[in-house]
Amino acid sequence: MTKLTLSLIATFAYNTAIAGLLTATGWMAESCGFGCNFVFSQSIGFSIAIISSLTLARMPAGRLRWAALAGVLPLSVAVGLSLGFALTGIGGWSHSLIWQAMLIGLFFGLLASITFVLIERIGLLSATVKDRQLQVAEQDKRAMEAHLKLLQAQIEPHFLFNTLANVNSLIDSDPVAASRLLDRLNEWLRAALAQARSDAATLGDELAMLGNYLHILKTRFDERLRWQVDCAEDLRALPFPPMLLQPLVENAVRHGIEPKLGGGEIYVYITREQNKLHLLVSDSGAGLGEAVCEGAGLTNVRARVTALYGETANLSLKSNAVGGATAHLVLPIEPRPEFVAHAQA
Repeated sequence: MTKLTLSLIATFAYNTAIAGLLTATGWMAESCGFGCNFVFSQSIGFSIAIISSLTLARMPAGRLRWAALAGVLPLSVAVGLSLGFALTGIGGWSHSLIWQAMLIGLFFGLLASITFVLIERIGLLSATVKDRQLQVAEQDKRAMEAHLKLLQAQIEPHFLFNTLANVNSLIDSDPVAASRLLDRLNEWLRAALAQARSDAATLGDELAMLGNYLHILKTRFDERLRWQVDCAEDLRALPFPPMLLQPLVENAVRHGIEPKLGGGEIYVYITREQNKLHLLVSDSGAGLGEAVCEGAGLTNVRARVTALYGETANLSLKSNAVGGATAHLVLPIEPRPEFVAHAQA
């Protein structure tokens, strides 16, 4: 229902209740039963509602508003009584009880007017509170965006510096390999910029960037680095925050493949179970050792996952029975409302 409809219904019900109360107390019982009281109550009540609303509609809150209400209330009651006289044919301004009728009308009209003004003020206060809540939510949203961008900014320069260092070391010894590495880096940067300008990053985009990243590392590790990616085509279209998967692979290379003399293989396996997306990055490298120590990459991934999805997501790291380690990232399929805003973070 609209606000106007609710106001009309409330006014009608209030007037009817007054008519019932007056009839029950025996007001003018000899000449005016419930039907007569009903007409007078509705006439006075709607006169007060209409005249007061028109008078107070554009007045600011404050003493002036209350003064205006005090001025129009007697006028509204008088107009309502005159309308009641005309509709019922009973009584008139010369009737002996006219002043009692005025006082009764003023009393109930004052109660209704005070209630109306208080409800209006409560509505304004509620709207103010909501506006402030929206402002706080917007500030929190911007703070989270800045936090997520900072976390990602801590990942990308490290990768870029290492790659450029590799290019520098190859320029003299193997210019062709250096050129290929620069081409791969160029493709990776192009994909990264495309994701930064897009509002709809997908798992497929992340896997494409991961492929370029692994080919860049291949230039350095050669046959010591092998990989396999297993992901169904329908999953590649799912929304996915950028730079969540690559740090897991980078961690596997740094702590698993690189320390192992013969290198090893990285296996990326992505599946869907109901409303959860499971991403496993497993390596056949050196393993975790006695102590599990997370680097900046995993720490940042964990922080971003918590900021984006809260308790609905999880990242775990464990040793494999046959050697190496596995990082297991679980994300909800349906993105949280803030994901669209933070997809570029």
